[in-house]
Amino acid sequence: MKPSPTAIPLRARAAHAARAARPCPRTLRGRLSLVALTTAALLMVILTVVFNTVVRHRLQREADDELRTRAAAVATTVDTRGGRVRVLETVNDRLLDPNVWIYAGGRLLERPPSAPRAGALTRAAGALAAHGRGCAAVGGHDPVRLCAQPVRGHGATATIVTALDLSPYRSSARTLLLGSIALDAVMLAFTYGLTRLAVGRALRPVRTMTDQATQWSAVASGERFAGRGRPAELAALGSSLDALLDRIRAVLRHERQLTGELSHELRTPLSRIVAELDWWRSRPRSEAETRATHEVIAEAARSMSVICETLLDEARDGASAAPGTAEVLPVLHRVAAALDAPVPPRITVDGDGTPLRAGVRPALLERIVSPLLANGVRYARTRVTLAARRTADGVLVEVTDDGPGVPESFRDALFQPGRRADPDDGHTGAGLGLPLARRLARSAGGEVTHDPSHTPGTRFVITLPTG
Repeated sequence: MKPSPTAIPLRARAAHAARAARPCPRTLRGRLSLVALTTAALLMVILTVVFNTVVRHRLQREADDELRTRAAAVATTVDTRGGRVRVLETVNDRLLDPNVWIYAGGRLLERPPSAPRAGALTRAAGALAAHGRGCAAVGGHDPVRLCAQPVRGHGATATIVTALDLSPYRSSARTLLLGSIALDAVMLAFTYGLTRLAVGRALRPVRTMTDQATQWSAVASGERFAGRGRPAELAALGSSLDALLDRIRAVLRHERQLTGELSHELRTPLSRIVAELDWWRSRPRSEAETRATHEVIAEAARSMSVICETLLDEARDGASAAPGTAEVLPVLHRVAAALDAPVPPRITVDGDGTPLRAGVRPALLERIVSPLLANGVRYARTRVTLAARRTADGVLVEVTDDGPGVPESFRDALFQPGRRADPDDGHTGAGLGLPLARRLARSAGGEVTHDPSHTPGTRFVITLPTG
């Protein structure tokens, strides 16, 4: 029978509730600490079991060695000469171990006074004597270890069985087991505490990055995560976050630019429509005048439609890749190659070789750099240098030449349209290149400035957002 449609959601909710009820820490710090604690506990259990097993075997070997030593001492009192077994009386007989059984073949010659002939220890000793050699433990709560040692002579063989109480050895083993368990508990507590402390210190930069992201998003800051001396893993994460932020900023700039262009381009046809309607309503019009007004309004509407389609198509084409981004050094090399000539001034491009991306499209970057580079080529004596580098706020491009420089009296009018320092200097130009470069840079969220401290020559500084 197929389950009802409501049974599957109920089953999914029950599984989700079961997973939520599991005692799993919610923080990464807690989970890593739990993993470290579990791993350390498993390792300590294995080490404790192995250690106590080795200790038990070692204590058993010591007990067996003790029993064999006692059997060898008792063997000095057993005479097997003449084909018969006799137990000799010695002066120090009382010093010998009383827990001894002496057998001649299968016949019991001597036994401890405390062990009855039909007792469990005597039966176990007889079984060991029958085998001739070996050791065995007898008893449950208070075990006794028995070992048989044969004594061979000329024509007769005797077997000595010695007994040893294992209670002291078992007590030592239990003490070692309890001590190792207590040590394991202390080690696990220290492991958990140190792991939480180490993981907390390791994750402190992550919390700092989280707080910075919250603060920067609130104030629309241009700060960056990378380049702050963080560990390699967090530095890679910071670079990825910076790239994501740069792409978001580029998208926002692209949207603002699109909105500004739409507002600027649509203002003229809308003004025509409003003016025609106001003119038509001002007094009664003839049919021909009304038809002319309709044609003007229709033409303005078609113009608005064409403007919207053109700008939206451009926006869609620009969004197919990273919107508003360009590799800076390839664009500078391309612009320099277009203006470079076999005679001075020569154009050089300086960069550290690392990828450098600006938050503008390549065509716009070319239109910003080209007027400044053309101005440098026009006035330089021997060389013009294009240099690009990354800064804390974005990308910086410098256009430097070794020409006469900008007169101090003309610096305030340097970026005014149609103004030139010396119209009769023999160079072509209408005084529109520098204002155009600044206007284009500002439209992309950047700036073009003149560095008055650079002498001799001229230096223009282009600042652009990163892409």
